[in-house]
Amino acid sequence: MVETLRWVGDPNTGSLWLIDQTRLPTETVEIELKTAEQVWEAIKSLRVRGAPAIGIAAAYGTVLGMQAVTAEDPDEWLTHLEKVSDYLAGSRPTAVNLFWALDRQKCCAGTARDNGALVEELQQALLDEAQKIYEEDRQMCRAIGRWGADLLLDNTGVLTHCNAGSLATADYGTALAVIYAAEEAGKQLSVYADETRPLLQGARLTAWELQQQGVDVTVICDSMAAQVMREGKIQAVVTGADRIAANGDVANKIGTYQVALVAAAHEIPFYVAAPSSTFDLTLASGDEIPIEQRDPREITHGFGRQTTPDGIKVYNPAFDVTPAHLVSAIICERGIIRPVDRKEIEQMLSGI
Repeated sequence: MVETLRWVGDPNTGSLWLIDQTRLPTETVEIELKTAEQVWEAIKSLRVRGAPAIGIAAAYGTVLGMQAVTAEDPDEWLTHLEKVSDYLAGSRPTAVNLFWALDRQKCCAGTARDNGALVEELQQALLDEAQKIYEEDRQMCRAIGRWGADLLLDNTGVLTHCNAGSLATADYGTALAVIYAAEEAGKQLSVYADETRPLLQGARLTAWELQQQGVDVTVICDSMAAQVMREGKIQAVVTGADRIAANGDVANKIGTYQVALVAAAHEIPFYVAAPSSTFDLTLASGDEIPIEQRDPREITHGFGRQTTPDGIKVYNPAFDVTPAHLVSAIICERGIIRPVDRKEIEQMLSGI
């Protein structure tokens, strides 16, 4: 599997290495990040993307940010950590894993301070926690795959949207984990990957990743999903998620909602695969999920070429929200949530 990101070195001089996803699929380039500012830029510019990977990168970003802090007093050090975390939190607003990981880092350091840790020990605790988040995500991916594989039958056509594979996580993904696990169980699948406008994460990343693993994959434009379903080529849809509200409403890459609507019209199950860290139980519904607005030039000058008239108005939300009633099941590392409603979610996540 692709190793999307990795830490090299000790807590005080180490660095974060990651695959620059803006260079795929024609170039596979690994870049080294040495500062919190570089991590912020990598998240904002989608060099690293996918909710779990964003959270992991942010966790390592706190370690990098604190390398530059010279405070010797633990309390003063924690004040700087708060500032670094707030800064990283401003990189992208929708993926809840970002804030979840930063909160874990702050909580970990605070607990260590309460136990009498010195500054050097606090820095080590940050790196230990970031590596723990990384390893937990690896295990979550595998568990999601095991639970979800049974939902896909042999000789099934599966549609996926955006990229929720190893490039978006620490292991083999969330939505793609289901596909990989099903294939490992001996099932033959035909995967259809939406291009996923405007940045083509499906065409650039999902198609590249599945091809690397020898999975049968076909790229289609976002506007083709209904016709492909009508032709009987699709028997299931599996996507990832960037945030899931308490009632089961799901925020994912723009275009997911219309895929869910089309799937419902063709009576095709629509599955969402996401770790427990993607649930935000503080939000009652998807109406409360903040939706990131991105640079209009992603549409007007996609990949460098102007495709719209000068001065045209552009609306470019990065995500949309799929209502819970359109989601057939949510696959998390703890099991399958079905039906998707507040009661079932709370029951599955109790104890987290």
